[in-house]
Amino acid sequence: MTAKPGEIPSSRPMKKADVPAFLTAIANGNADPRTELEYGTPFQLLVAVVLSAQTTDVAVNKVTPALFEAAPDPAGMAALGAAGIGDKIRTIGLWQAKAKNVELLARQLLERHGGEVPSEREALEALAGVGRKTANVVLNEVFGQPTMAVDTHIFRLGNRTGIAPGATPRAVEDALVKRIPKEMLKPAHLWLILHGRYVCKARKPECWRCAGAQWCMFKGKSVQP
Repeated sequence: MTAKPGEIPSSRPMKKADVPAFLTAIANGNADPRTELEYGTPFQLLVAVVLSAQTTDVAVNKVTPALFEAAPDPAGMAALGAAGIGDKIRTIGLWQAKAKNVELLARQLLERHGGEVPSEREALEALAGVGRKTANVVLNEVFGQPTMAVDTHIFRLGNRTGIAPGATPRAVEDALVKRIPKEMLKPAHLWLILHGRYVCKARKPECWRCAGAQWCMFKGKSVQP
């Protein structure tokens, strides 16, 4: 994911002093946000995040109840195998590759970590289907670490609002980590995702109902239709 000319409106960087106020405003009183992916254990969250690549959380939440009922843990998932996993996730994008990754991921957890989800980035990123973004989600949600998983929403907001402009997800991630106060980093991850999902939308940002609009540097703010 990289910014292309004309793809993301060019904004000046938001003043660093304004970042806490902007985040507090878009948090809307939700001091301890949680992912919208449905899960019961760290393993199930890890699988759900792997399945969510290029797929919506809503779509993933439709297939995981049956999947987790059949295979609630790494041993069950490995036993189910790629074919069995695939049968339960056919409605999501890239399901065949994801089924193979989830089976291999489960086997790797059993072989390397006694069936437990590791809390170290390097160990997480060594698992099948797990990249930096997925590792950041798990580290943030399960282990409470102040990580910033840059998905399409955060990448867009980083550039559009000026909170952390950058040409690549890693550039936006690094800028956010530097510009957001440490005590706000963990919840800020989900504040930004939820704001991008429901207010600062890709095609039609609803600026007229954005609580953080006064600090946003986007020049093309929309008005209520």
